[in-house]
Amino acid sequence: MPYYPGCTLKTKARDFDASTRAVFEELGVSLVELPRWNCCGAVYSLVSDDLLRQVAPITNLIRTQEVVEKGEVDDPRLVVSCAMCFNVLKRANARLKGNPEDLKKVNDFLYLEAQPYLGKVEIIHALQLLREISFEKIKEKVKKPLKGLKVSPYYGCNLLRPKDVSIDDPENPSILEDLVESLGAEVASNPRRMRCCGSYQTVTETGLVSDLVYDILKGASMGGADIVITACPLCAFNLDYRQKEAKENHSDHKFIPAVYYSELLSIALGKGNGFTDEHFVAPQPVLAGFFEKEKGGI
Repeated sequence: MPYYPGCTLKTKARDFDASTRAVFEELGVSLVELPRWNCCGAVYSLVSDDLLRQVAPITNLIRTQEVVEKGEVDDPRLVVSCAMCFNVLKRANARLKGNPEDLKKVNDFLYLEAQPYLGKVEIIHALQLLREISFEKIKEKVKKPLKGLKVSPYYGCNLLRPKDVSIDDPENPSILEDLVESLGAEVASNPRRMRCCGSYQTVTETGLVSDLVYDILKGASMGGADIVITACPLCAFNLDYRQKEAKENHSDHKFIPAVYYSELLSIALGKGNGFTDEHFVAPQPVLAGFFEKEKGGI
């Protein structure tokens, strides 16, 4: 299947990219990285007449058309792991599919491309593909059940909003919970699992974001969570690194590691932990202690 990693998965979120590729290989899905892919823009434009902002994401959909036409993939749908990239690509695609005039104008901007965008690419998030494979099948593939580990899913904004691009029920999602249960872990409920983490406000409003992170992770702690999972690199950064400020501002804050859902899946499928040192709250102690008790070490 065509695969769009996006910029962050090649830099600060290398764990996310590596674990995504590993788990799908284990599940029998071949991910073919798009050639000459470019940044999608990271944030979807909120200006309705800003068609130039659609050029970047649509260029990647032309690349998808190209690999499909060359027969390099057996499934034409574009797989995206990063929640932000998914949101941008999905919304740009929906806009042009529903507006022939906008589609023509964007193709006019892209006149140097070998072919125009035809508006036929379907975009699927990696979590949707896992659900399609079926969590029952994933459960059968698990080599290291995460029994005893309490995992708090965190959705944030981009997987669920707006409603027309949501990968699940935007008011009561369960896809991450279903995944956690398929791995043998216990779901730690968190009523704030859909609350915004502050996004790019983290650059200029660190205090605001650290307060949001404190509130979100307090919900996870109250649910008994050992670890938090997410699908968004920016959420992962805020939920991890902004815990430093959260602790400085709230003495009762309890540190909880935040990792990508694909990393836990990778461990459960026996593909290793693969964690780098790019964490403020290291996940290794929580997971190493668990596997030491349950499986004799990672």
